[in-house]
Amino acid sequence: MTIQEAQERVDAWIKQYGVRYFNELTNMAILTEEVGELARIMARKYGEQSFKEGEKADLGEEMADVLWVLLCIANQTGTNLTEALEKSFEKKTGRDKDRHKNNPKLA
Repeated sequence: MTIQEAQERVDAWIKQYGVRYFNELTNMAILTEEVGELARIMARKYGEQSFKEGEKADLGEEMADVLWVLLCIANQTGTNLTEALEKSFEKKTGRDKDRHKNNPKLA
């Protein structure tokens, strides 16, 4: 699935099952919540925290939840994420093409 297809599928799902998009500010709060859930799993799986009894640990599910809400925000703000990502690649390539290669901390 392409990013554009993902945006279209989320939009179709919202229209069929979700009644309407939550407003942009609500979705931003939901995105923050979902990133927090992802961070919790990362801290427990890769960091020094341990899982609590009964706690779920599905990293992919949490990443998908973050992506879902980001796609919602993109749709409701008229943002084409494919175009935005292409621009980001161009910006990062122009700015950072040698920076990381020349960073002694990464050697």
